[in-house]
Amino acid sequence: MTPRQIALAVVAVVVAIMLAQTLYVVEQREQAIVVRLGEPVRVVNANGRQAGLHVKVPLIEDVRRLDRRNIAIETDQEEIVTAGQGRLVVDAFLRYRITDPLEFYRTLRDEATAADRIERLLNSSLREVLGSATQDDIVSKRRGQIMQQARADMARRAKSSGLGIEVIDVRIKRADYPDATRESVFRRMATARQQEAARIRAEGEQRKREVIAGADREVSVTLATAREESGQITGEGDAQRTRIFANSFGKDASFAAFFRSMQAYEQSFSDGQTTMVLSPDSAFFRYFERGPTAGSR
Repeated sequence: MTPRQIALAVVAVVVAIMLAQTLYVVEQREQAIVVRLGEPVRVVNANGRQAGLHVKVPLIEDVRRLDRRNIAIETDQEEIVTAGQGRLVVDAFLRYRITDPLEFYRTLRDEATAADRIERLLNSSLREVLGSATQDDIVSKRRGQIMQQARADMARRAKSSGLGIEVIDVRIKRADYPDATRESVFRRMATARQQEAARIRAEGEQRKREVIAGADREVSVTLATAREESGQITGEGDAQRTRIFANSFGKDASFAAFFRSMQAYEQSFSDGQTTMVLSPDSAFFRYFERGPTAGSR
C-alpha cells in the first residue's frame, strides 16, 4: 500500500469516527437528552415530532435515550399491616411516563435507577394508604377507591421528589394472607359459610313446614266442603228416589210387591252361600211359580 493510500484510509477512518460522533438517530418511541460535558443541554423528540437523524458536537456532547412510552414497574411481595392489625401480602405494579426528561435525568439519571427509586416510593405509599384500610376493604369492598387513593398519593410523592414523571396507574395484582394466618382465616371463613348455610337451611325448613301446613289446611277444607256437598246431593237423590218409588208404588200395587220381592231376593242370595228352609207354598217364593196366577196369593 502506498503512502497516499494509507493517508486516504486514515482520513476515511477519521471521517467515519467524526460522523459517528456527530450524527445520531432518535426513534419515534424514544426521546433523547443531549449532554454536554456531563450537563444536559437539550431534549430531542420530547413531543414525538423530532424523530429521525440529528447532529451533535462530537467528543463534547453525548446522547442519553429515554423511553417515551408508558413504563411498568412491578414491586416485590410486601407484607403490610392493615387497620385492625391485620396482615396482608401484597403484589403491586405501577405505570408511569416520563414527562420532564431533563428533571428525570438530573434526579435519576437512567431508568434502572428510576425503577429502584420509584419502587421504594410505591412501597412506602402502599404502606401508608393500605395501613388505614381494613382487610375486607382491600380485598373486595373498597379496592377501587383505595387504588385511586394510592395513585394520588404516589403522584404527590413523585412530584415532591422532582422525578419528572406522571403516575398513570397503581394497581394491586394480588392481596393474600400470610402463610402463618391463611389456614386460620380459611377456617374462620368456612365456619361463617357453614353458619350461613345452616341459617338458610333452617329458614327453608320453616318455610317448607308452613307450606305443608297451609296445603294440609286447604286439603282439609276442600274435603270437608266436598263431603258436605256430597251429603247434600246424596240426600237430595235419596229423597227424589223415595218420591219416585212412592209415586210408582201408588200407581201399581202389584209392581210394588214384585219390586220388593226382587230386592228381598237380591239381599238374600247376594253372597251365594245363603241356606233357607221354607215351605214350598211359602209366599216368599210366589214369583218363582209359573202361570198366570203367580204372585196372586
